[in-house]
Amino acid sequence: MKVLVVYYSMYGHIHRMAEAVAEGVREVKGSSAELRRVPETLPEEALKMMGAMEAQKAFAHVPVCTVDELAGADAVIFGTPTRFGNMCGQMRQFLDATGRLWMKGALVGKAGSVFTSSNTQHGGQESTILSFHITLLHHGMVIVGLPYSFEGQMRMDEITGGSPYGSSTIAGAKGERTPSENELSAARFQGRHVSTIALKLAG
Repeated sequence: MKVLVVYYSMYGHIHRMAEAVAEGVREVKGSSAELRRVPETLPEEALKMMGAMEAQKAFAHVPVCTVDELAGADAVIFGTPTRFGNMCGQMRQFLDATGRLWMKGALVGKAGSVFTSSNTQHGGQESTILSFHITLLHHGMVIVGLPYSFEGQMRMDEITGGSPYGSSTIAGAKGERTPSENELSAARFQGRHVSTIALKLAG
């Protein structure tokens, strides 16, 4: 059972969540997880001005995903930061290049799931995941979220990401906050859950 974790991360928050998702996938017997980045669309000069170059060195070793790799996976878990309540442009451009997979029905019946991050607690995490689901549904994927059996999303003792739609993290206005243990636990749970569902779909 091969699960792809395909993501875009600018400052490392989504990358850390992706690692936790992959950890969860690998806890399911017979499942493997591979991390992939979507191609960068911003010029290097822009990334330098945004202070992102140093952070991106930590995950520069992760291979860039090709569209065809999606077809070879049994499940795909996507990670994207929010951009005004929607996915980032890098992810949108990558998905817009999947037309030939759609023509072949290459993703029909595969499990698909999404996790995200935002600067603030109400920065569009839920709308980002829900609007991402539209693309997955057009591809015929089986949407998998983060069920309430992950009790961490019911916590009231801390500000935390996570909803029935998928795991998430709050980065802070200046990116100063790293994913909390509860948020990482949600990501691991999501990875396990998607892998378990994918195994059932495979029969």
